Amino acid sequence: MSLDRDVTPDYPLSWQARALTGLMRGTLKPASHLLLRHPLALDCASRLGGLAGAVPVPEHVTVTPAAFAACGGEWVRAGQELDEGKVLLYLHGGGYFWCSPRTHRPITWRLSAAARRPVLALDYRQGPVHKLADSLSDALEAYGCLLERGYDAADVIVAGDSAGGHLTLATLLALRDRGLPLPSAGICLSPWADLTDSPRRANRWQDPILPAGRVRWLARRWTDGLDPRDPLVSPVLGDFTGLPPLMIVTGSTEVLRDEARRVALRARRAGVPVTYEEWPRMPHVFPLLADVLPEARLAFRHMAGFLAAAGERPPMEDAA
Repeated sequence: MSLDRDVTPDYPLSWQARALTGLMRGTLKPASHLLLRHPLALDCASRLGGLAGAVPVPEHVTVTPAAFAACGGEWVRAGQELDEGKVLLYLHGGGYFWCSPRTHRPITWRLSAAARRPVLALDYRQGPVHKLADSLSDALEAYGCLLERGYDAADVIVAGDSAGGHLTLATLLALRDRGLPLPSAGICLSPWADLTDSPRRANRWQDPILPAGRVRWLARRWTDGLDPRDPLVSPVLGDFTGLPPLMIVTGSTEVLRDEARRVALRARRAGVPVTYEEWPRMPHVFPLLADVLPEARLAFRHMAGFLAAAGERPPMEDAA
């Protein structure tokens, strides 16, 4: 299978997907309109997010704490027959103010099964208390710690969703710019890659979760005092020369879809193999809904196929 390709999965839309997108359109999107308007509401949401309970995992999955100098995290292992000499560093999404490794376990345990290795889900520092530079510093430190603990860079994968997809791209660019050894591959799920003040016109009404105007408001807050055209702030504007193979997964109705496309095109122009998958009518970071969404479970099979093509491991049997 070629690593450099565009994929539009043609699975029939499940009834679960129809029901969920309708529900999210009537609940999450209006809530986002109200939430992302005032710094005080953002601070309250961040505090409440830190109190969110952990998402349950199957019996064959183990979760153990992990500690780093500036932040924490957790090790997630799906099953016993994993290659402990390899690792996947996962950077969760949540707009840089919401969510944690605990909320993203439906992704991390399935990625452990897909990659046949432990996943280190990093609890990096977030806003509004911390800055983008703090989040990036934590990601770089965690990667450095993995190398110090004996992992070879060729045995590391970096992945993330939404804001974590942004952090994944920024981490890869920063590692390359610092002349450090790069991981073997990167996976970005619905990456938020453009933090400039450009308005988002595509899918403004189709996206069932994210209001375009509120995404723009949040980008303004996180880039205050920064150059939004800095590639470490808006990776979509970066030079991807020398980066490892990338997989980008997005939904066709997402308000962030076009910046995911732009990342794929820009990376390819720099000679980076990119597997770009655009799933019809899937919502933002739909793999997070794998417990209830058949399409999301299928997406992990596609990720396993990408890793197999990248020479990482044999195709997985089942991570559903």
